[in-house]
Amino acid sequence: MAQKSHHPESRRIARERIAILFERAREFFPENPAWSDRCVALARRIAMKQRVRIDRPFRRQFCHHCEKYLVPGKNVRVRVSRGRVIMTCLSCRRQMRFMLRGGHERR
Repeated sequence: MAQKSHHPESRRIARERIAILFERAREFFPENPAWSDRCVALARRIAMKQRVRIDRPFRRQFCHHCEKYLVPGKNVRVRVSRGRVIMTCLSCRRQMRFMLRGGHERR
């Protein structure tokens, strides 16, 4: 097993590579969604290996259960209900819930 690098420069490089992979996933999706899924899997492996968090905009672009790249209207249903965004992956039918900014509304 390869050694993890604890140098801060390696974490910066990992974040850049994750951003590039998500950009490639967006480009590949119309022609071959499987390539997009592979880019997401590689980005997650880089993040886990370097112990770097995936940024919030990227976290919402893949299914946390089946690791598919998500495009609203194509393979994910997005609903807003009671101060939450509910994303349903249409391949595995699992739901991911995210709070909207500003907290919850009072009844």
